[in-house]
Amino acid sequence: MKKNKLFAILTMAGFLFSCSPAPGKYDGPSFYTLDDFTRVPKIDAHVHIRTYDSSFVQQAKHDNFRLLSIVVEEEPGMSLQQQYAIAQKKSFPGTVAFATTFSLDDFNSSSWVNRTIDGLRASVDQGAIAVKVYKSIGMELRDPQGNMVMVDNPKFNPVWDFLVKNNVPVIGHLGEPKNCWLPVEQMTVSSDKRYYSRHPEFHMYLHPEYPSYEEQMQARDNMVAQHTGLKFIGAHLGSLEWDTDALAKRLDRFPNMAVDMAARISHLQLQAMNDRQKVYDFFVRYQDRLIYGTDRIVDDTKPAEEMKAFVHRAWLDDWKFFCTEDTMRSSAFDGVFKGLKLPKTVVDKIYYTNAANWFNQFK
Repeated sequence: MKKNKLFAILTMAGFLFSCSPAPGKYDGPSFYTLDDFTRVPKIDAHVHIRTYDSSFVQQAKHDNFRLLSIVVEEEPGMSLQQQYAIAQKKSFPGTVAFATTFSLDDFNSSSWVNRTIDGLRASVDQGAIAVKVYKSIGMELRDPQGNMVMVDNPKFNPVWDFLVKNNVPVIGHLGEPKNCWLPVEQMTVSSDKRYYSRHPEFHMYLHPEYPSYEEQMQARDNMVAQHTGLKFIGAHLGSLEWDTDALAKRLDRFPNMAVDMAARISHLQLQAMNDRQKVYDFFVRYQDRLIYGTDRIVDDTKPAEEMKAFVHRAWLDDWKFFCTEDTMRSSAFDGVFKGLKLPKTVVDKIYYTNAANWFNQFK
């Protein structure tokens, strides 16, 4: 495909987030309240829609959310996930966009690079606006000698070059939370305790022979540094959820890097419990680099009404944390904390404008 044709496809996909009124149009005080929740356009830039059912999207429309559904290399398989995403996008073109991914099967074959690029080109033709890379790079994938393949491996370079050439951003879930390298009883939030108890294959404390947390972060940093033209969105706060200072160092170093907050807001709340001003200052300083996302997985395992009520409450709780200074509790840890009460201008960016900008969309 010629470059100008591919650009046209991406531009048409950009209409997804341009068809709604821009945030920040509401007059009045400098802060939003809970009453503003459904009135303000928002984007949840990290969800996984694994169903043809429309209930989740209908709830998103009610709560004034647009959605980026991300295909990932896990069950129920990449192909079926992409089918779900394309079907939802066709049914709700003003609400749903999707990010594709690529398979690591036969990575060590000489044909892998060309096949991967061909697959990505086809996905972009179908409307994909970003590409997800997964933690299996650095935690599962091995070369012919049995060594772990990290994301800065030169074999990936033609793929990154293709994405840079076509202005397609990458969502990178590389490494894991720092808790992953701790015993379960020492982890800081209950969600990590549950996840790694259920997925011991990814609990690196049990696998000291695997690359360390520091090695994971270094490989990711190398990759971002080597490809400065690549728009890189670090999923899950870039696996630096444990300390806003550590994340700030990366954002300062890499102007081509942003992060989403998917499944890591509780870590921010834990830090806010200990030093609210520090977290507040972090959001203000890096307001152009932080993207709201939840990592919500929606499939057919729960009744629709139960699922809709749950996601509505979860979205509203996050809004409360960012927009008010109410005293709150989290199921993820013991203790109380106050909401950040960020200015409207900052809330608009993290909930809307940043996703629109980093994913090649219009405001």
